[in-house]
Amino acid sequence: MSSLRMPQALTARLKAETGDAVLHHELLGEQAYSLGRAGRKVEAALAALRDHPGGEDRAELLKAAADAVWGFLVQREVMGLRDRGQVIAQYAIQREVLARLGVR
Repeated sequence: MSSLRMPQALTARLKAETGDAVLHHELLGEQAYSLGRAGRKVEAALAALRDHPGGEDRAELLKAAADAVWGFLVQREVMGLRDRGQVIAQYAIQREVLARLGVR
């Protein structure tokens, strides 16, 4: 007579969560929230730059946009997300911002 065992992958899910698993889950949530906030900062900085095609505050807007994009790209890389091309396309990052960063 043979016995029936539940697959190991399913039994692992039924175990009570450890403190380490709970902490890991919380950290992932914080990373996602922080990345979303940084993405919104990039969107706002790029929109401000687009809305002011010229003028005396253009240099400040360009610096702010470059700083926001740089911070966002660094944060993504720390999280293991290294596809810059996708970010550049998704946020329609202007060439002058990319030139300021040195991205090719």
